[in-house]
Amino acid sequence: MSDSVKATAQKDPAASTQMYMRIAEIHSDTVVLKNGGIRAVLEVGSINVNLKSEEEQIALARGYQNFLNSLEFPIQIVVRSKKLDISGYLDKLKEVGKKQTNELLKNQVVEYGEYVRRLVEFADIMDKQFYIVIPYDTYRAANPNLFQSFWNYIHPGDSISAFEKRQREFNEVSKKLTERIDAVIGGLENCGLQTRKLKTPELIKLYYNIYNPLTARNEKVNDIEKFDLMDAEAAARSATA
Repeated sequence: MSDSVKATAQKDPAASTQMYMRIAEIHSDTVVLKNGGIRAVLEVGSINVNLKSEEEQIALARGYQNFLNSLEFPIQIVVRSKKLDISGYLDKLKEVGKKQTNELLKNQVVEYGEYVRRLVEFADIMDKQFYIVIPYDTYRAANPNLFQSFWNYIHPGDSISAFEKRQREFNEVSKKLTERIDAVIGGLENCGLQTRKLKTPELIKLYYNIYNPLTARNEKVNDIEKFDLMDAEAAARSATA
């Protein structure tokens, strides 16, 4: 580790952690890596195969096999298990309870909310989410030379020149990523699976929760939709204009 990196780590441990993250920015519903590669994330629904007939199960398996065989690029399948978060539901129950004029109904709503909270807490109910990460890497990201790899290792931080290079590369490869997204969505829909591309606020929230699992329980980012993300993205695109 170089002296400059050591000094930064000693002054601000949080900043040093960010320096070693592969993600540089998130905008235009896309994750942009520091090496110029870009990623899209699809949220995928699920199917209860056990409720299907034997013929339907065979058809689903063949359809999924055909989907995988049709891919000409790699994908990452992510199954994320997390403790069920019902904080939003409990907040709504509190609002309903406050509006009740009947004291008996008000107490029943409060008791029901407390019962549900304890049930989820002690039963340790888990929520599963399914994602597919679709990559597209620039030439320098897919084939880094020895010098570039060494330079990135001793200088993990970001710079204005690196930012400008990413912006130019993003405009060149975003259309190719869209083609891959359409191919994956079409293949999964043929299997009967519903898909949805995560938008910028959802991507930020997802990666925030992944990298900060303990903090995210108390410090949520539910109001991120209120941020002026469009202006931020426009400023980023105009930086190289």
